Amino acid sequence: MGCLFRIIKSFIVVSLFVIILVLARGFLFYKDALDKTPLSVKVSEITSNSNYVTIDNISDSMKKFIVTVEDKRFYTHSGIDITAIVSSMISNLSVGYYKYGGSTITQQLAKNMYFSNDKNITRKIAEMFTAFKIEREYSKDKILEMYLNQIYFGHGYYGINSASYGYFGVSPKDLTRYQSSLLAGIPQSPSMYDLKTKNKSMGKRYSVVLKNLLKNGDITIDEVKKFEDDYKAS
Repeated sequence: MGCLFRIIKSFIVVSLFVIILVLARGFLFYKDALDKTPLSVKVSEITSNSNYVTIDNISDSMKKFIVTVEDKRFYTHSGIDITAIVSSMISNLSVGYYKYGGSTITQQLAKNMYFSNDKNITRKIAEMFTAFKIEREYSKDKILEMYLNQIYFGHGYYGINSASYGYFGVSPKDLTRYQSSLLAGIPQSPSMYDLKTKNKSMGKRYSVVLKNLLKNGDITIDEVKKFEDDYKAS
């Protein structure tokens, strides 16, 4: 019994050491990135882009739908969503490889600002520290605004302004609920979900998006049927 206790104790000590080491490496990566380019400078670069649109000039449906689809607890978390992280870990274990991310809107913004898409733990920790800083210094609406202006919607459309005009020929303010529901599904994998050709992957993704929006109370069952018909007809 004593031997087993010592083994467990040693395992706990080693595990804690590894966790501290990983956190330290992630923090140093985060600190180095922001020392080179302060957050305020990055924000200024984003908001000064000629294609940038403010939150008031983006349709309510687009704002609501993207939050539901990408980060439904966006307005209650402080940068990371523990529930989503645990859920993604379980899902990844079930499929046997890294498939589900669990990143919040703030984390995605942090990644787009500073980091690559490399799936390694050091980058992920640095991304989390950056997300905490963004949440401390900017409002939720400002974070959502910057996120919508940064994300990629496929076909060379970076940001909601390019995507709105590129896909539908309208301003972000004039996006309909149907158009918003289509765009909300793309950022998860812009290279896979092709809205112009409406490939098989896009069709499957759109079905998931509609189910999530319906479950969250953002759309009605009648809208689901109408949106599905419109999608098939277009």
